[in-house]
Amino acid sequence: MVSKYLGGYSPDVQQQVQALLDNQRSGDWLLRKYPQAHGLGSERALYDYAQAIKNEYMRSSSPISKVIYDDKIHIINNALGLHTYASRVQGKKLKSKNEIRVSSLFRKVPEPFLRMILVHELAHLREKEHGKAFYKLCCHMEPDYHQLEFELRLYLCHRDRFGDLW
Repeated sequence: MVSKYLGGYSPDVQQQVQALLDNQRSGDWLLRKYPQAHGLGSERALYDYAQAIKNEYMRSSSPISKVIYDDKIHIINNALGLHTYASRVQGKKLKSKNEIRVSSLFRKVPEPFLRMILVHELAHLREKEHGKAFYKLCCHMEPDYHQLEFELRLYLCHRDRFGDLW
């Protein structure tokens, strides 16, 4: 179960997470570090939050037309969120719209987890591939990006075994 979310981590890290889960201490650890969920339940609040991050770090990037929670994104498909861009012909011009979809699971998680996902999807506005430049941009927008990603993966392991925390 741990390898589903933590397959890219070392065997030592996977064993530590497995021990935390087996001893039923993962929930307490996560709740101590993140006592409450964010208050961005509406899609308008989510859009405004994403737009504020974009305006702070990526003002010159393409605009975002939509940021929504999506019930159809499944964690098992390795997707926590999706960045899509649709090109449409309008008259003689080609218009492109950027949309960010976040899994509905993240309506009730701590704000740093939601921010990490949005930072990841916003980084795709500039860098399409998951390369060095992509992760450098993620870390520029969220210095704790890698730690938050790990802790989110720990939460997903916990959630699979014990259910939601927040």
